[in-house]
Amino acid sequence: MNPISKLFQSPLTTSLFVGVIVFLGVVGLRSTGSLESLELTAYDWYIRMQPEVPGPDSRIVLIEINENDIQNLTGWPLIDSTLAKVLEILISYQPCAIGLDLYRDISVPPGSKNLEAILTKNTNIIASMKFGGDKKTGIPPPPILKDTDQYGFNDIIVDPGGIVRRGLLFLDDAKNVFHSFAFQLSLLYLRTEGITPQPDSGNPEQLRLGPTTIPPFGPNDGGYIRADARGYQFLLSFRKFKNPFPSFSLSTLLSLKINPEAIKDKIVLIGTKTEGVKDFFYTPFSRGLHSDQQISGVELHARIINELLAFALQGSSPMRTLTAWQEWFWILLWSVLGGAMCVGVRSPLHISLFALGGLLTLALAAYFALLLGWWIPLVPPAIAWSISAAFIIAYISNKERLERAFLMQLFSKHVSREVAEVIWKERDQFLDGGRPRSQKLISTILFTDLEGFTTLSEKMDPQALIDWLNTYHEAMAQLVMEHGGIVDEYAGDGLKADFGVPLPRTTEREISQDAVNAVNCALAMKKEINRLNTFWQGHNLPTVNMRVGIFTGPVVAGSLGSTQRLKYTTIGDTVNIASRLERFSKDLVGYDFKNSPCHILIGESTLQYLGNQFRVERVGELSLKGKVDKVTAHCLIGRVDGNSNDTDQEGRL
Repeated sequence: MNPISKLFQSPLTTSLFVGVIVFLGVVGLRSTGSLESLELTAYDWYIRMQPEVPGPDSRIVLIEINENDIQNLTGWPLIDSTLAKVLEILISYQPCAIGLDLYRDISVPPGSKNLEAILTKNTNIIASMKFGGDKKTGIPPPPILKDTDQYGFNDIIVDPGGIVRRGLLFLDDAKNVFHSFAFQLSLLYLRTEGITPQPDSGNPEQLRLGPTTIPPFGPNDGGYIRADARGYQFLLSFRKFKNPFPSFSLSTLLSLKINPEAIKDKIVLIGTKTEGVKDFFYTPFSRGLHSDQQISGVELHARIINELLAFALQGSSPMRTLTAWQEWFWILLWSVLGGAMCVGVRSPLHISLFALGGLLTLALAAYFALLLGWWIPLVPPAIAWSISAAFIIAYISNKERLERAFLMQLFSKHVSREVAEVIWKERDQFLDGGRPRSQKLISTILFTDLEGFTTLSEKMDPQALIDWLNTYHEAMAQLVMEHGGIVDEYAGDGLKADFGVPLPRTTEREISQDAVNAVNCALAMKKEINRLNTFWQGHNLPTVNMRVGIFTGPVVAGSLGSTQRLKYTTIGDTVNIASRLERFSKDLVGYDFKNSPCHILIGESTLQYLGNQFRVERVGELSLKGKVDKVTAHCLIGRVDGNSNDTDQEGRL
């Protein structure tokens, strides 16, 4: 296996790689603008979910011209004499600033001279103009105010989809710089508080009002991609007010029914709120973009003024966004986490809960960030999280399918279904790089062999011999599995079984249970060979005698062979001793195969784990082939409780 393939055997490494690839894909998709509408929709949703605040700034008052006002007066547009009367009344109430959100580039006599005189005499009146641009025709301010600073543009930036999310402070036509209508009114009020706009000390290109710096909007800020960022724009916070701006109808003002204290020292905006004059806008609060969810232009300007006053007087911060590098890191983080956090999760229910939990955590993080004045990406990291998680879940599922098939190929035919399932559940400690991990553990090894098989095989027909041998192995393998062992190897008439693998035993009790299982298996084999001999004898088939050797001790367990053909086995001195004990049985003098066609020898180490459950006879210290030290062996007679039917039939030495 080359280093790269080995590297990607690790689910965690694979998840990191997938996370980076998904991140690059999502960032690339985002750069095309495909996710912008989703991001803006999520932003609007969060704006609507904000907790309510008591109300807007009480220093802002609206005079709204409604349909009844137009019907009761002289129609539309208002004649100059009516507008002059409105301004005279307001001036008498001593407001701080008056904003006229009505175009007056063309006089509407009578009363034009009087209106002009009022406009020039009262410098706290700000008229509106339309900057235009982008094939839209501009509308100049009242001619009498052209060379003054008593006007501002009332252009509103509308995003694709018709929703307003940004405010404007400045625009230029390459020759002159123009201030916005709302900004001009805010400055009039702030001058009374001793506050004027200043360049930021750290970045002179940024505007500072009081303690707050207002960073200009960039074309890729928040969820925007290549947005029109001309002029000096900023993101509107759109606070959720419990109460609306104080407002009065034009008729109420003209009938002198407004308390002058409601106007004194305030910023007063005059504008329309009628279907006859289309000056309505959708905001993030407009869920379905229905006409009844719009706000009037004059109220929108009031909201912009409200935010500017809050910046300067309360030190509140404008909506902020992450830098490009910070956004990329944020998306990369969720892309990597989406895959990495799924590595250790296997249950479909847990995976579903985890995936939903991650998305919920991301959504909550973005929401609480917005409450703190930060707009952080939601849709790109959510997509990255979901795709990475889906890829890794599919990868792990496929990997587990292959691992399960591999394990079942190694063990399913040699162990019981229960043991196979335990092996699968504990695969994390068992597998390494897709193959069984080599490990040293304490195991009880059992060898069996048939007496005189070579002579027997020479006399039988080949097919009959194979059928006869398969019957024997089928029966013995089944007993091994029933007693929790693994059939390690078939060698002609011989069989090797391991008890205590592949999962390591960590306690003396577990090791003891393996030894007991191996001995009980040997006694069951003894009983089974009697049954088989009776069956074979009845069908004129040869009968056999069987030898069993059992020894407990340390072994090395692992898979041997090529990647195309692997075999799980045990090796070590313990295996060799168990094999020698089985072979030594045929050299014992005085053993009577007629009374019992099965002879079982166990080592001293195995006997120490059996307690007093079995009857044994000491054979003595044996010199086994290939062993320098002698091994103490015992002949297994049966169980002390007499459950073995062959206990009293065992041959004696």
